[in-house]
Amino acid sequence: MRKAAVAAVAAAAAVGVALLVRRQVREAKRWGRAAAVLRDLEERCAAPPARLRQVADAVAVEMHAGLASEGGSKLGMIISYVDSLPSGQEKGLFYALDLGGTNFRVLRVQLGGKEGRVVKQECEEISIPTHLMTGSSHELFDFIAAALAKFVASEGEDFHLPEGRQRELGFTFSFPVKQSSIASGTLIKWTKGFSIDGTVGEDVVAELSRALDCQGLDMKVTALVNDTIGTLAGGRYDDNDVVAAVILGTGTNAAYVERANAIPKWHGLLPKSGDMVINMEWGNFRSTHLPLTEFDQALDAESLNPGEQIYEKLISGMYLGEIVRRVLLKMAQEASLFGDDIPPKLKIPFILT
Repeated sequence: MRKAAVAAVAAAAAVGVALLVRRQVREAKRWGRAAAVLRDLEERCAAPPARLRQVADAVAVEMHAGLASEGGSKLGMIISYVDSLPSGQEKGLFYALDLGGTNFRVLRVQLGGKEGRVVKQECEEISIPTHLMTGSSHELFDFIAAALAKFVASEGEDFHLPEGRQRELGFTFSFPVKQSSIASGTLIKWTKGFSIDGTVGEDVVAELSRALDCQGLDMKVTALVNDTIGTLAGGRYDDNDVVAAVILGTGTNAAYVERANAIPKWHGLLPKSGDMVINMEWGNFRSTHLPLTEFDQALDAESLNPGEQIYEKLISGMYLGEIVRRVLLKMAQEASLFGDDIPPKLKIPFILT
């Protein structure tokens, strides 16, 4: 009896070991397939110095082409009409509106000149409901103006507006705009997940001013810039040697100070400063030297603007979570990364922010 019991235990143990070994082999194969997906991704994303130099050279070629003529480059190289930047001696109360992603910010600042610098500032961030990103222009700007009106109403006694003076608003609008002056510009196209009918080709300052009037706000938009130029101005306020700015956020862009006489497409009088800030709109850059993977290509093909903003789709916050989701989905499909069943949420585009 004892021998039979021992034999039964031994047989059960052998079966258990066999099952364990089989499970370990299956797990090893599963992780091997997952690792293979990652290795392939790593190889296709590789950016050694030689490739980076090729990309940089390609960007430089597009920069020169964009400065030479309108539409002559994948880069916008947009003339901003900003020919001078802050010196740090500015005084007064100023408002700012920053619209350029899934949130917008309203800000007020009291500047005290060279000695006082930033005396006081207050800021509020508001999320834009998803339906407004693809709705109508009026709905979006009315929503923004209502939030701005509420913010202005909370202005405290620490902020001083000289008697009889109208409040001034700097409008940071971080989408490609063709400017015609420091305070006017028509929208070229929406990016970063926005797709609103009726705004392309229209003056965005006029649209915002209309919405402000509807709110009864006595406020004038005195400057239109994008976030990159705003960042450049902020950098110059603190350091007179700053000449360029880069945005890595929801989207990506760069701006820099160019010599006005080095811009062939500039046909106006040369500014007294001799300088002109250029908004590169480099999110639209594309080149055969960029490391595009199958995930990048699929994301682009299914996006609101296929074939556009390729560089932005490779590196900016709007798209990185979606690329990760697509990689995880392939690992789930080919390597059962999360077990035999694929999590349903993993199939939902842009669920990872």
